[in-house]
Amino acid sequence: MPSRKFADGDVVRGRWPGSSLYYEVEILSHDSNSQLYTVKYKDGTELELKENDIKPLASFRQRKSGSASSSPSRRRGSRSRSRSRSPGRPPRSARRSASASNQVATHQASDKASHQAPYKADIEAMRKEVLEVKLTPLVLKPFGNSVGRYNGEPELTQRSDTPHRHAQETFHLPQDSSYVATQYSLRPRREDIRVKEADLKEEKVIPKGSTSSRSFEMTATKTKDLEFGGVPGALLIMLGLPVFLGLMLLMCRQEDPSLLSFPPPLPDVSALWETRAFGAYLLWFFLQALFSLLPIGKVVEGTPLSDGRRLKYRINGFYAFLLTAAVVGAATFWGLELDHVYNHFLPLALAATAFSVVLSAYLYVRALKAPRHELSPASSGNPIYDFFIGRELNPRIGAFDLKYFCELRPGLIGWVVINLVMLLAEVKKHNWAAPSLAMILVNSFQLLYVVDALWNEEAVLTTMDIIHDGFGFMLAFGDLVWVPFIYSFQAFYLVSHPNQVSWPVAFLIVALKLSGYVIFRCANSQKNAFRKNPSDPKLAHLKTIHTATGKNLLVSGWWGFVRHPNYLGDLIMALAWSLPCGFSHVLPYFYVIYFTVLLIHREARDEHQCRKKYGAAWDKYCQRVPYRILPYVY
Repeated sequence: MPSRKFADGDVVRGRWPGSSLYYEVEILSHDSNSQLYTVKYKDGTELELKENDIKPLASFRQRKSGSASSSPSRRRGSRSRSRSRSPGRPPRSARRSASASNQVATHQASDKASHQAPYKADIEAMRKEVLEVKLTPLVLKPFGNSVGRYNGEPELTQRSDTPHRHAQETFHLPQDSSYVATQYSLRPRREDIRVKEADLKEEKVIPKGSTSSRSFEMTATKTKDLEFGGVPGALLIMLGLPVFLGLMLLMCRQEDPSLLSFPPPLPDVSALWETRAFGAYLLWFFLQALFSLLPIGKVVEGTPLSDGRRLKYRINGFYAFLLTAAVVGAATFWGLELDHVYNHFLPLALAATAFSVVLSAYLYVRALKAPRHELSPASSGNPIYDFFIGRELNPRIGAFDLKYFCELRPGLIGWVVINLVMLLAEVKKHNWAAPSLAMILVNSFQLLYVVDALWNEEAVLTTMDIIHDGFGFMLAFGDLVWVPFIYSFQAFYLVSHPNQVSWPVAFLIVALKLSGYVIFRCANSQKNAFRKNPSDPKLAHLKTIHTATGKNLLVSGWWGFVRHPNYLGDLIMALAWSLPCGFSHVLPYFYVIYFTVLLIHREARDEHQCRKKYGAAWDKYCQRVPYRILPYVY
């Protein structure tokens, strides 16, 4: 194991990502596995840097911001400049740039001490500091698919519809906490040249796709402990969730689905697996894949990757939903009885689970050959944990993005189809002329939710799932199994346990649903508008807090009311979905309970990562927005 060069507590200079600028940092810790140092800047920002991007304080010379070539007394065109030259000084034509001036200084150092006097002014001038740093917008984006590698909700790049300007963008770093930015002249020294030559030799030896590249890399600080309870937690989730899903579905089919009757009687193994159900699920999956590949809908770019690339995505989810509706309608017209899905619901859920496991295995195996810059920031190197969380960030087969496709298409559209199946099954099972009002409310509420998600499909490109988490069992099972078979639980429950809802109660439930939807949609619309064009005059009234990363924290409007108003709206809508089922049993309210726990867990992840990333700016943000319905970073 290589020895570390810097010790904890050392004060050194760390390179700012994507530039040649170094700033004073403190060494906090060192990871022997990744060979990365965790450093802390004076404004509280913590980052992980490679050893090659950290230099001792004594190895720097400071220079003045004005002229890069010489002291004021020797600037070109200066009237006070003496026309006499020292004997060893070359003619004017040899001093054309800052680098040439440096070479002259090196040459003069070999002469007599009397010839060095004209250059003492240069050395003194280069010890001055400047308070302004110029960086291009791309430099401000750290490692990851966007600025944020932390996670809950990602930090988003503020984009404008105006043409891109190549001129450098100037910003002033915060001067609180005695933080002063300093620009240094990084003249190549002999030891630096040797390191650079060694890097070039190593790059020639390392094969393509190797993860041993010594190129500069900056990542947001990772926590020492893995999320979800680490390897034991991931293993427990992977084994427990499929079993829990099956027990929930069996409980719902009982005449008395109370918790006192848990566990439900288990059916024969032959009743759990049906090859026909597995074939039907494959047909559904590949039909949605075909719809996603159709050349309809606009093509947009995702957030920047670690290497600066932007992947392209075709936005046609709403068109796929319309095509699916047409196919389902035609199948029903030609005599296909969709209510049979209700009778084979458990085997269909088991088939989807089996498919998600096979897909997760494929994703893990192919990710073993993926280059390091294509790996997920959440991956750890542990095979069990990476199988769960996902190792590769954006697995693609050609232009077909597997994670993006599974995020909305098979599960979300399948959720609506399953709800329709339950509506038809309720009518047939009870010999009714029309579905119950409770079933109509559940179908209508959840249809609106799905249509809204597909209509605003582009917004998913900046979510935590896309930019931070890899594509493994967690997302594969969640998107393909958990969403369609758990989110439709209220409709599935009403088939066997119908509930009569009066019109006044229905009116109150609709009002609750609409209030949640207004909060959810208005908050997301304000967020998306601010992402696309922060200088929009319609958003001039919004207030923000600037951070050292170059990003802003929005602290007014909907986002000044609570830290995550769209999640508040989500919770209100989830409650409205369950109320039509009545209060006889707790099962229909499982989604509300689950979603609340999910948000509490995600809030803890966000709070921890944001505090490490933004330091003092995050503390100020929390003071401005004290209510903790989850933070959201722009």
